[in-house]
Amino acid sequence: MVKTERELREDICKVGRLVFQKGWVAANDGNITIRLDQDRILATPTGVCKGMMECDDLIIVDMKGNKISGRAERTSEIAMHTTIYGLRQDIRSVVHAHPPVATGFATAGKALNLALLPEVVIGLGCVPLAAYGLPGTPALTDPMLPLIPKYDALLMANHGAVCYGADVWKAFFKMETMEHFARIQLVAELLGGARVLPRVEVDKLLESRTRYGVKAASAGEPGCPASMEDVGLPGTGEEHFYVSRTELIQIVEQTLRARGLA
Repeated sequence: MVKTERELREDICKVGRLVFQKGWVAANDGNITIRLDQDRILATPTGVCKGMMECDDLIIVDMKGNKISGRAERTSEIAMHTTIYGLRQDIRSVVHAHPPVATGFATAGKALNLALLPEVVIGLGCVPLAAYGLPGTPALTDPMLPLIPKYDALLMANHGAVCYGADVWKAFFKMETMEHFARIQLVAELLGGARVLPRVEVDKLLESRTRYGVKAASAGEPGCPASMEDVGLPGTGEEHFYVSRTELIQIVEQTLRARGLA
């Protein structure tokens, strides 16, 4: 059933309260939008706490970010939303926030790109890191351009995160999954290093994505998520190599011959 504009306004306010209650934003941080149609976007305004919004606080802008209606002003980051909508016709909603643990990874210059949890590999693939750009300027969105078509969740260096989906709840749940994953990965690193899934298991999970309704538009790229073969041993920084049984036998035989033992 297609929702009315009033129902969509209520959805944004509900998500705004959840984002605020979970501590993903502080004060007036973050922004949430829903694409109403090909020409209009329903958006949270600037200068409003996402946990205290009323339905009538929301504004409507066009696909260039110009305000069409509403008493408040548009966010300076509206171009991030219009850019995502322009590159992804399958996307109907965008949620931008600063979830603390995921944002901690972003400020440390680390992507959430390890294949650790089946649910994350299936649902998000991985969460790459876009280079820093000054908020409110084209420099913010420029590093995101090659990533938006391939992923449904992005970290933004020294800034925060953005997730998008077929509706505002799907975008919100992707943000929730990303932050939950970040917390788990942080704990694993504190315990000495995460045990990354091998490539054969990662491939199985990626191949199963369509069965779970994940669209090919966010298929990612090789090496993201990173498998056990792509990373070093936990806590050592060493590169890990793998050989087949036949290759191992050949290496042993060559070594023995070189030493005059065979």
